[in-house]
Amino acid sequence: MRKGQIVEVLIEDTVFPSTGIGTIDGKKIEIKNAVLGQKVAVRITRNRKDKMEGKLLKVVEQPIESIDAVCPHFEFCGGCSHQHIPYDLQLKWKEREVLKLLDAKKIEGYTYDGIVKSPSEFGYRNKMEFTFGNEEKGGEITLGMHQPGKFHNITQISDCRIVDDDYNAIVNTISQYCRKKGLSFFSKVNHEGYLRHLVIRKSFKRNELLINIVTTTQIEHNFENLIEKLKSLSLNSNIVGFLHTFNDSVGDAITNQGCKVLYGRDYVIEEILGLQFKISAFSFFQTNSLGAEKLYGAVQEYLSDASGKTVYDLYCGTGTITQIVAQKAKMVYGIELVEEAIDSAIDNARLNNIENIRFIAGDVGEKLKEIEEKPDIIIVDPPRAGIGPKALKQIVDYGVKEIIYVSCNPKTLVDNLSDMIEAGYKLERVKLVDMFPHTRHCEVVVKIEHV
Repeated sequence: MRKGQIVEVLIEDTVFPSTGIGTIDGKKIEIKNAVLGQKVAVRITRNRKDKMEGKLLKVVEQPIESIDAVCPHFEFCGGCSHQHIPYDLQLKWKEREVLKLLDAKKIEGYTYDGIVKSPSEFGYRNKMEFTFGNEEKGGEITLGMHQPGKFHNITQISDCRIVDDDYNAIVNTISQYCRKKGLSFFSKVNHEGYLRHLVIRKSFKRNELLINIVTTTQIEHNFENLIEKLKSLSLNSNIVGFLHTFNDSVGDAITNQGCKVLYGRDYVIEEILGLQFKISAFSFFQTNSLGAEKLYGAVQEYLSDASGKTVYDLYCGTGTITQIVAQKAKMVYGIELVEEAIDSAIDNARLNNIENIRFIAGDVGEKLKEIEEKPDIIIVDPPRAGIGPKALKQIVDYGVKEIIYVSCNPKTLVDNLSDMIEAGYKLERVKLVDMFPHTRHCEVVVKIEHV
C-alpha cells in the first residue's frame, strides 16, 4: 500500500471521536468520521510502520442499523454526520468510545452513571453560524454550510433539522434578499467580496432571536428593508435584535472588528435552572440550552454540600456554573481567560442578584496564585485542549477533597485524569451528557476525590 492509493475498507471498530478503524493487509488504518459497520472508499494519506491513515472519499455501504436521514441536506452538509444512525445507537456508540479511553489509560474503580440523552433530538441548537458562498464556482450566491471535504463549496440550507423552523425562515429570506440585491460574497481565494457569515442566536425559555450579519467593509449597504422583511415573518419567537458586524480579516473565523446595532438590542436572555443569563452576539454559551440544564444538573448531583465552603470555578466562561454553585456556597471564585466572557459573567451575576462571587480575567495558571482564600472544592470546565501542566499542578497541590471536572473533549480529560491519579486522586463517578445529537461530540462530567 502506498500514499495516495484508493481502497475500500470495512470499519470494524471506532475510537473517540468517531474515528473508524479498519484493516488492510493486516495493518490497521484510521479514518476520521467513519462509523462502525460502514464500508468506505478512502485515499491513503499516511503509511507508517504500525498503522495507516486515510481520508474518507465516499460511503460504499452503510451499516445494517442505518436509517434514512430526516434532513434533506444530510448528504451535502458537514454538520450532522450521524443523522442516519438511530439516536439510541448513537448514545451507545458514544458511551463505548469514551469508556474505551478510560480503559486504555487503565483508569478503574469508578462508578459509571450512564449517558443522559439530549431533551430534544432535533431543533436543539440555540446558535448557528451560516456562511455565504456558492455550491460551485460561478454559481449563484448560497447561504449555508461547508460541504464535507470541500472547503470552498457552501450548500444552501433551507430546512435544517437541528434548529427550529424560525432559523430556516430567516435563512431563506436573507438568501433571497441577497440574490435579488446582487450582493457578492467574500472569496477566500482573492479576498474580495462583501457577505461573509450569518449568526442566529435563540433563547428557548424567553423565545428571543438575535440576528447578526457579518460582512467586509469593501462596500456599504443599507439593511433596513431586510430588517422589515424579517420582522414581518410569522415566527415562533420574537426578533429582539439585528446586528451588523464588520470583519476584514483574511481567515474564515468570525472576527468582530466593529459592530452596529441596526435594530433592537445586542443580546438575548436565556434561563437555566431558574437563573437568567444575558447572551451577547459573541458570548460563549452552551449551544443546547435544554441540554445545558442536564449538564449543570449533573454538576449539582456530584457536588457535595458546599454550604460554608469556598469554591473555585476554573475556566468559568460567562459564569453559568459559578452562579449555580454560588446559591449554596459561601464564596465562589471564577477565573476565565477571555475578558469579554468575564464582563458577561459580571453582568449576569448582577442580573441574578448574586453577590458571593468574584470573577477574575486571566490565565488560570497565573491567576490562581493571586487568590488568598484557599478552596474547599474545585470545579473545572476547560477548553478542548484540557488543563495545562502548570495549572494542573497548582490544582492538585491544593489537595482539596473534591474536584468536579466538566469536559468537552474526553481525550484530554483522560490525560488530565492520569496525572491527577498520580498526584493522589481517585476517579469516583462518571456521567456522559449528550449535548450534540447526530454528531460525534459528547460532554463528560466526573467527580474526583483525594485519596
